[in-house]
Amino acid sequence: MGRVALTIDGQKIQTWQGATILETALDNKIYIPHLCYHPDLKPAGSCRVCMVKLGNGQLAVSCRTPVQEGMVVETKSPEIDGVRRPIIEMIIANHHMDCRNCLKKGQCELQRIMASMKIDKQKIRQNMRLPVTGVPVDETNPFFIRDHNKCILCGICVRTCQEIAKVHAIDFAGRGNTAKIAAFGDKAIAGSKCVSCGECVIRCPVGALALRNPKKPLQHVKSVCPYCGVGCGIHLGTRENEIVQVEADTASPVNSGRLCVKGRFGTGFVHSPDRLQEPLIQQGRGKGKDITHESPRFRETSWDEALEFVAKKLKKYKGEEFALIASTQCTNEDNYIAQKFARVVMGSNHIDTSARLSYSPNIAAFRRTGKCVGFDSPELSAGFPDLAKQRTDQIEQAAGILIAGADITRSHPVLGLRIKEAIENSAKLLVISPNETELCSYAEKWLKPYPGTELALIMGMCYLLVEEELFDDAFTRMYCSNFDEFREALGDFSLGRVERITGVPRDLIEEAARIYAASKPAAIFWGSGITQYAHGTDNVHALTNLAILTANITHPLALCPLSEQSNTLGACDMGCLPDYYPCYQPVGSSEIREKFESLWECRLNPDPGLALTEIIDATLAGKIKALYIIGSDPASMIAPPGKVQAALKKAEFIVFQDLFMNETARYAQVILPAASFAEKEGTLINTEGKVQRIERALEPLGNSRPDWAILCSLAEKLESKGFAFENADDILSDVVSVIQQFPEKIGSFKLFPLQYTAPAETTDMDYPLVLTAEGDLYGGGVLSEKTEGLRVLRPENHIYINPKDADDFEIADGETVRIVSRHGSLDTDVRLARTTPVGLAVMNQEGAKINQLLNPALDAISRTPEMKMCAVRLEKIKKRSRARKSSGEVFVSKE
Repeated sequence: MGRVALTIDGQKIQTWQGATILETALDNKIYIPHLCYHPDLKPAGSCRVCMVKLGNGQLAVSCRTPVQEGMVVETKSPEIDGVRRPIIEMIIANHHMDCRNCLKKGQCELQRIMASMKIDKQKIRQNMRLPVTGVPVDETNPFFIRDHNKCILCGICVRTCQEIAKVHAIDFAGRGNTAKIAAFGDKAIAGSKCVSCGECVIRCPVGALALRNPKKPLQHVKSVCPYCGVGCGIHLGTRENEIVQVEADTASPVNSGRLCVKGRFGTGFVHSPDRLQEPLIQQGRGKGKDITHESPRFRETSWDEALEFVAKKLKKYKGEEFALIASTQCTNEDNYIAQKFARVVMGSNHIDTSARLSYSPNIAAFRRTGKCVGFDSPELSAGFPDLAKQRTDQIEQAAGILIAGADITRSHPVLGLRIKEAIENSAKLLVISPNETELCSYAEKWLKPYPGTELALIMGMCYLLVEEELFDDAFTRMYCSNFDEFREALGDFSLGRVERITGVPRDLIEEAARIYAASKPAAIFWGSGITQYAHGTDNVHALTNLAILTANITHPLALCPLSEQSNTLGACDMGCLPDYYPCYQPVGSSEIREKFESLWECRLNPDPGLALTEIIDATLAGKIKALYIIGSDPASMIAPPGKVQAALKKAEFIVFQDLFMNETARYAQVILPAASFAEKEGTLINTEGKVQRIERALEPLGNSRPDWAILCSLAEKLESKGFAFENADDILSDVVSVIQQFPEKIGSFKLFPLQYTAPAETTDMDYPLVLTAEGDLYGGGVLSEKTEGLRVLRPENHIYINPKDADDFEIADGETVRIVSRHGSLDTDVRLARTTPVGLAVMNQEGAKINQLLNPALDAISRTPEMKMCAVRLEKIKKRSRARKSSGEVFVSKE
C-alpha cells in the first residue's frame, strides 16, 4: 500500500493510501469533532459533525472521504462552524445534561466537543425548547444501564451490535421526535436477544450506555479469560487490590479485542464473600438446616498445622491407595506439579481431571490416528510439527466449516463471532445437530440426526466421498496404509441404511458431503455432543476420517475439538492423565518410565492408573482410601451422583483444595484455600493449542495460595525432592526440559474402519423421549454462579419440548412435570418450542441436576461416560415438589 502526502490545517502529513481524512487527522493529534465515528466500525457519516473544507472549497464528511495526493484540508473555519455548531446545539437541547452525576463524566465525547467549540450549554437551554418529560432509564441489565435521555442517535451501538457482536439485538425505531434505539418489540434490554457482551457500552460516546458503578483503574495487567477454552486475551484493570475493569486485549490474535459477557463481566467471583481464605480442618459433623444431611463443622487453622496434618495422614496411603483429581481451570504449572506430586511423592498414577467427562475421546482418537496433540508456542513446541497447531486466527481463511455436536455461540461465543466472519467471507457452513442452534440459520446445510447416531451420518459422508471419488486419492495412497481396508468397511454405511439410522434424508447427506469435499481448506469443530457417548472416540475417528480423505488434515484448521474450560488441553498436556506422563508419553512404556525416573530422580509406579470414574468405583470398593481433589466437584459433575457421594463418604481421608466450598467439600477432612487466576502467574493452553501467559494482578485473598505452592510445601513436609520451586517460571523451565526430551514425529495417518453402535440409552414405549442437556451463555460452573450479574441473567431452569409431544403427554406450556428416566427423576417446568424436534427434550439445567437421571455406560477406549443423553418420559404432577436439596452448609469456627 502506497503513501500519500497531504496538508491538514497547514501541517504537512504523510499517511497510507486508503486512509480517511478523519483517521489521518486523529493519528496526527489533530482533533476533528465527531460523534458517529468509531475506529472499530465502518464509517457511517450520519452525524455530519466531522465536516471539513477541502482545497477546492467543498465541504466533505471527513470520516468517509479518503485522502488523496496533494490534498489540502481545513478543519476549522466560520463556514465549517456554521454547519457543525447547530448540530451540536440541537443535540444538547435534547440531551439531559446532568454531567456531574453522569456515569460517563470525563469520558463523554459530547463534553469534549462542547469544550473544543466553546459551547455554553446554559445559553442553549435558555434559548431552545427542552423535552418536558424524560424516558424511564432501563436498569434491567446487572452490568450496565441504558438511558434514552442521553442518547444522541449516533448509531454506534446499532452498528456495533451488527458488525462486531453480530447479534442484531437493537436498531433504530420511530421517526422524528419519537426516534430512538430499541430492541425488538421495544423490550427492556435484559428481556431482548442482547447477549450482554458490553461491546456497545464501551463504544457509546455519551452516557446513554454506561457501566454500573465505574471505577478508574490505576494499573492494567495482562491476563487470559478464566472461562471457556477460547482463551481470550484480557487486561485486568485494578485499584486497591480489586478488579474494577476488564478490557479486551486488542493485540491478542485469539479474540482481536472482543469479549463475551463472561470475559468482560465475569470476574466478580474473585471478590466473592464466599471465597475460602483460611485452611480448615474438620472437627466433626452437626445438624444443618436440611434434616436429611449432617453438615460438617470446620475450624480455621494455620498453614503449618494444616500441611503437617495432611502430610501425616497421606503417609499412610502411598501407592495404589491414593488418587488425585486435578483441575482443568488451574494453570499448566499447577497441573504439572499436581501430577508430579501424585507420581513422585505418592507413587500413584491414579490422576485425572474433568476432561475425562468430555475431552478424553479427542486425546484417545488423535493418539491412535496419528494426529498430533500439542502446544503452539516457540518455547514449548520445539519439535512439534505445524500439523499440531490449530489456530482460530486462521478461521477466516477457511472455505468450509463443519460444526458437529456444539452450540458454539453459547459455549464459545468469541469463536462463534469468528465463524460468522468466515461465513461473511464466503465460507460454507455445515451443521450437525439434533437441536437448532443459532448457527443453523447461517448454515448451507443443517443435518438433524437422531441423538447418538452422528457416527453413522459422518461415515455416510465418507461413503459418498469414496463412492463418487471425491476424496484425495494421491494423499490417501501416500500417507494411509489401510485405505483398502477402510473402503471395504464403508459398505456398512450405504446412504439408504444411514438414512434409516439417522433420520437424515440421503439427498441432504450427499449435498453436505459434496460441499465439504469441495471446500479447501475446511475446518471441523466439535464439542460434547460428539464425545459424551459410549462410542465418543469412534465419533472423533469418523470426523478424522473425513479430514484425512479430503487431505484437509494437512491444514492447521482441519480438526478443532472444543475444550469447555480454560485449561482443559493444558491439564492433559501436563500429564494429568492416568496413562500418560507429560507430553503424552505412555506410562506403560518401560523406556519412557526410565527417562522420567532420570529426569525426576525417583522411582515411578510402572502401572497405568485409573480414570476419573474408575477412581470413584475403586474408592467405593475400598481400594482407594485417600483423595486429593483440586478445583473440582466430583459429587456434582459425575453421574450418578448418589454413587459418587457414597464413594466420597467411604474414603478415609480427603483433601479439598479450591476457591469455594461445594458439595464435594462436605466430605473433606481438610480444606485448603487456593488463589484465583488473578492472584497468581502462569500459563494456559487454549483449545487451539496456543500457550498464553497470565500475570498476577492482585495479592491473594486472605491466606489463599497458588495451587502449585500448596503442593510444593506439602511435598517438602513429606520429605520429597524435586519441588523446590520459587515461582511459576521455575516450574515452566522444568516443563520445557521434559518436553524437549520427547519431540513428536508424525509420518502417516490411519483411517479407522468403524461399525455403527447404537447409544447405550435408547427409547422405548416406557421412555419415548430423548433428553439432552444444553449449556447457556451465562453458565460456567461455580465461577459464574459466584458472579452475581451472571447469576441474575441466567434463564430459569426449564425443559423444552415440541408442542406435538406436549399434546401426546397432555402437558400445557409452563406446567410443572416430573422427568422420569430408568435411573431417577427430576421435577421442572415445561416450555413449548417449535424449534425443538419431535421426540427430543432439551434441558438448560446444570449437569448436577441432569446427572440425577443418568447411570452412564463408559467409552471402552477413552473411559468417558455417556452423559449427553438419556431416555425419559414426562409425568404430570399437581404441584412442584417441595423436597429440598442438601444445603451444602458448613460451620466454620475461628476458635
